[in-house]
Amino acid sequence: MVEPATIPMQWINALSTRPSLEAAIDDVIRQTASVGQAGADLAIVFISSAFASEYSRLMLLLQERLPEVPMVGCCGGGVIGMGWQEHAEEIEGKPALSLTLAILPEVSVQAFHLDADRLPDLDSAPTAWSDLVGIDPAQKPQFILLADPSGHVNDLLQGLDFAYPNAPKVGGLASTTFPGNISSLFCNYETYHDGVVGVALSGRVVLDTIVAQGCRPIGDPYRVVEGERNIVLALEEPTLRSSSYGGTRVSQKRTPLEILQELIQDLDEDDRQLAQHSLFVGIAQSEFKQTLEQGDFLIRNLIGVDPRVGAIAIGDRIRLGQRIQFHLRDARASMDDLAALLTRHRSQMPEGARPVGALMFACLGRGEGLYGAPNFDSKLFSQYLAHVPLSGFFCNGEIGPVGSTTFLHGYTSVFGIVRQL
Repeated sequence: MVEPATIPMQWINALSTRPSLEAAIDDVIRQTASVGQAGADLAIVFISSAFASEYSRLMLLLQERLPEVPMVGCCGGGVIGMGWQEHAEEIEGKPALSLTLAILPEVSVQAFHLDADRLPDLDSAPTAWSDLVGIDPAQKPQFILLADPSGHVNDLLQGLDFAYPNAPKVGGLASTTFPGNISSLFCNYETYHDGVVGVALSGRVVLDTIVAQGCRPIGDPYRVVEGERNIVLALEEPTLRSSSYGGTRVSQKRTPLEILQELIQDLDEDDRQLAQHSLFVGIAQSEFKQTLEQGDFLIRNLIGVDPRVGAIAIGDRIRLGQRIQFHLRDARASMDDLAALLTRHRSQMPEGARPVGALMFACLGRGEGLYGAPNFDSKLFSQYLAHVPLSGFFCNGEIGPVGSTTFLHGYTSVFGIVRQL
């Protein structure tokens, strides 16, 4: 049995929408003074792309106020933080600065930058990746990752999963809403324009993850029985054949297009219209789980069909034997998906456990543009996990696990929820 920590964690966030960078920094430093004066162990900063011309000054100004505090951060098309009356706010398309300061007793904090051009080959040993990051897997690190959109993010995630197979990893790709702006990453008061910055947390800390991909399933799961790479040629449809001795399961092989056409015919009119532009494919990540639930699928684009042979093309590789299920995405599906995952997370949290803070990495395609109202995902999060400081940004791609594998997602909200072990 692990003895409880003697010193409690502290996690505080402040959000400023002042249009002047100096004023915004003064604002967030003042609001986080209780932690800053006690000596923070970690700082996380997100700055909106409305401040793009000021990125080069951000680290110098913050270093003057928070010397020697390990720091990571990046720019975003929108910024998330705790605003008026300690309510989470999502600021899109306007100047905003979000600063998190954390006191993390009995936790090792290591911030790092990885050059995308120096990543090991994917056939390298796990030690090549752990040597690059500089963290021993025996420390059982948990990762927050922020990346340049042009970097080799999928290779990085595959390599980190290889070197740290049981480590949770969350984050996102830096983003901008203004054409021509260069993305910026921040690590230990240095500014980078490529690669990946991150922080590894080891010790008496738990990083729980929620990956809300914003889809709802339609129809039933099918098993892939013919295909190559990302092309699915045939699916297996289990049916039940009755006899005097009871039911016997038989397999009927059909083309994906045939199944999809029948499925769409059975939808109501609203869902048929939605299927014209918001149809996706969920790939089950467990080969053994009998009953698939929300969060068991990796959602990928349906990128094409071939009417000649009834095949479909999916935006990811498919293995024979994997199960897939068609999904629809809209505002209602996104809300229901996140609500279901938050309900499950709250019910599965160990007795007595309490989150101290959380990070939210949301797709630029969500937010007010999807829901027609501001602060939707963050407000829903706070309904299930009240009084948990939340910060983050709107991403060009979101990093989070499905099953035991870390993926780069789209149209997703990923949450990293921090609690003391």
